[in-house]
Amino acid sequence: MTDFSRLQAALDRNLKGRASQVQVRHGNQGYLQIALGDAPYLAEFLRADFGAELILMVANDRRDDKGAFEVHYLFANASENWFLHATKDLLDDEPIIASLATFYYPASRFEREIKDLFGIEAIGHPDRRPLVRHAFWPEDYYPLRKDAVPPEKFEDDGTSFPFKPISGEGVYEIPVGPVHAGIIEPGHFRFSVVGETVVDLKIRLYFTHKGTEKLFEGKLPIEGVALAERISGDTTIGHSLAYCQAIESLAGTQVPERAKYLRVILLEVERLYNHIADFGAICNDTGFAFAHSQCFRIRERLLRLNKQLTGNRLLRSGITLGGVGHDLPNGLDLTRELDSIWADFNEVVEISLANTMLSDRLEGAGRLTLQTAADHGVLGYVARASGLNVDTRRDHPYAAYAQLKFEVPVFESGDVRARTEARVAEVRQSIALIKQAVAQLPAGLLTAPIGDLPPFEPAFSVVEGWRGAIVHWVMADRTGRLYRVKVKDPSFVNWPALSFALLKNIVPDFPLCNKSFNQSYSGNDL
Repeated sequence: MTDFSRLQAALDRNLKGRASQVQVRHGNQGYLQIALGDAPYLAEFLRADFGAELILMVANDRRDDKGAFEVHYLFANASENWFLHATKDLLDDEPIIASLATFYYPASRFEREIKDLFGIEAIGHPDRRPLVRHAFWPEDYYPLRKDAVPPEKFEDDGTSFPFKPISGEGVYEIPVGPVHAGIIEPGHFRFSVVGETVVDLKIRLYFTHKGTEKLFEGKLPIEGVALAERISGDTTIGHSLAYCQAIESLAGTQVPERAKYLRVILLEVERLYNHIADFGAICNDTGFAFAHSQCFRIRERLLRLNKQLTGNRLLRSGITLGGVGHDLPNGLDLTRELDSIWADFNEVVEISLANTMLSDRLEGAGRLTLQTAADHGVLGYVARASGLNVDTRRDHPYAAYAQLKFEVPVFESGDVRARTEARVAEVRQSIALIKQAVAQLPAGLLTAPIGDLPPFEPAFSVVEGWRGAIVHWVMADRTGRLYRVKVKDPSFVNWPALSFALLKNIVPDFPLCNKSFNQSYSGNDL
């Protein structure tokens, strides 16, 4: 149980009584209402006094029942494992907020997204360019407003995106995309180059913005699971678990102990097949095709294991509301299979990293400094490769992680080699976690019933997906259907950091640096 008395005293001192309706839920979650303009003060003293940082901003259209827009701020304290959720109401006729963009860079991206999707202006924001909105959206179309009507026809008016040009002697631009060779999703990369050296990289995404958060609206909670699984196809378990835990938190559901351990197994298996494939793909971008072919062979073993566990190669139907969809199959010796996979993969790793031509390409390439990673709120293996010791499984334990022992591998150099070795270390830790979970697996039920969802109350969940921390925020209406679902994929904050990692590298190293980040277009675009 978290002691919120010191936090309450700090709230009273810094907001001078303007924080109201303070509640504590689940022992470590504080909820309060704040006045318009108080968010900057709240963010500043939470960082200064507690080391707590903003991890999510959510806009919500409550005009139909409350007569106001809302903006919600979620802060997290990793060292003490608590969260603070602050809500402010906005006037219908003039929805504005005070910008946090110059205080914390991820807030600037949340605020631009909120402007594009809700028409809520962040006063004092230094970058007024759209983030999600493209030129073919009508100027007065804000799709996440409840009364938004999609236009009958979208037409591109031909306006080019206002990239800030880089000029100087010998500087030229190389535009790449948004359409690429292969089957990856579209993204535009604009390189400013002197010779072959990159002096600036601008990334423009959202070419396939799918409106996922709009698709959640009006669905029954159980219907939302399949949608959550498809937010990013390689993160089925991460997103579905975050969604289900948020609904369970809202409903007050206690997940059975056996299901908690099985959730750990599924999440770590998802981490395994992605990290092993990434190791091979990084090696392939140096021309070392041997590792690529061998790692994809091992990935195929894991995809077949996925199907044994859930009936689906991408682990769909593995997580369900209240628990899991499947028990461990009879006759599967998971520990033995994973030991064999590790021996297979470790041999490939040793051969690969002993190759000097490969090592020369990895070392020093795509360096992301600790300070830049922290400023961007970077998550997952990208953060840990740059010296940021963050991992939600340890900092905010969920499922059965509090009962399991594991280390969080952290590296210092921040280059492609560190991000490659981070994956190898995490594969080792994931296998150890799964073996512990299997050994400690308790008997019991696989699911628990979901009770009624209280209307218009917020709830959230944070899960360490294989790319990093995933946040799902949910609210139900009076009928128990989904009123608002907000999703934060780690790629939302990791993509911009790639631009800084590429500085002073040469253009041919971009595929290698990009693959070492391997962020999701789909999970970011939603």
